[in-house]
Amino acid sequence: MNFNNRKEIEKHGFKGFKTVAELWLDKSHIPKIKGVYMVIDPNFEKTEFLTKGVGGFFKGKDPNVAVSELKFNLVPNSQVVYIGKAGSPTGIATLNSRLGQYLRFGETKNVGHWGGRYIWQIKNHSGLIFCWKPTPTDDPREIEKQLLSKYIKDFGKRPFANLTG
Repeated sequence: MNFNNRKEIEKHGFKGFKTVAELWLDKSHIPKIKGVYMVIDPNFEKTEFLTKGVGGFFKGKDPNVAVSELKFNLVPNSQVVYIGKAGSPTGIATLNSRLGQYLRFGETKNVGHWGGRYIWQIKNHSGLIFCWKPTPTDDPREIEKQLLSKYIKDFGKRPFANLTG
């Protein structure tokens, strides 16, 4: 899959393609099923950062990092800034519940979605695009690992906001 080509991403089963701003207004588009998701920066060729982002202070911890660290993690020539999963073979999490947490974290709420927090220091965070792929019969973690492996093969490192594999 070409991570910089929306048609290719769609061919691999990803749907949605809603901006953060759209999802902050209405999360009902997100399916209530397990799956994987990606966050896309449509302005990836000129990404700018905030010194203080909009991420929530979960358990009192400051989610913000130095702009130099953000720049170090940025993957040149990649529109995908995060790859994540929702659910497990035995869990009850869904794309709707997990992305709902992620989006509330970006509304400065005290929510436990610490992973991927770097996106909330992107200046145009409200214009970032979420897309998702339901995986009703597959383990989302396995699909996420495959996507991360392919991404690392293509770009030489994890996506910008994926701090662990």
